[in-house]
Amino acid sequence: MQILHFDIKPHNILLDENFIPKVSDFGLAKFYPTEESIVSMTAARGTFGYMAPELFYRNIGRVSNKSDVYSFGMMLLEVAGRSKNINANAENLSQIYFPSWVYSQLNQGKDIGIQNATPDEQAIAKKFIIVTLWCIQMRPINRPSMSQVLCDFLGNPEL
Repeated sequence: MQILHFDIKPHNILLDENFIPKVSDFGLAKFYPTEESIVSMTAARGTFGYMAPELFYRNIGRVSNKSDVYSFGMMLLEVAGRSKNINANAENLSQIYFPSWVYSQLNQGKDIGIQNATPDEQAIAKKFIIVTLWCIQMRPINRPSMSQVLCDFLGNPEL
């Protein structure tokens, strides 16, 4: 069996005494067999801002383990940008949806990384952001698996 969590967000990731992350709050989770790639859903589950688009729009794709990949990507993007994924108080319309703003900045070649960072730290930050954008693609079929995310981010320095 596999578990779809449906509520991956910063509040549901706890750290133990060694700062090892632990996923918590399985109240919305659903078990499904590993041989099935599609999950049937009757209603959207999760927290607004972290929920995958296919939970709302069936024409985008079917609900699957890629729905949690989307939530994980949104959570990582908030960590990378030190900003909420939706900013209702933004001055500019393009800044209301943080992922669109990040993509725009990256596409224009602007630096989104951390201040006072070494070039190596800037490269890691850029790679981190690219991985998060890979996770939050609109169509689930275009998103990586979690093992791909971990493998490519940790094992591919040229990403």
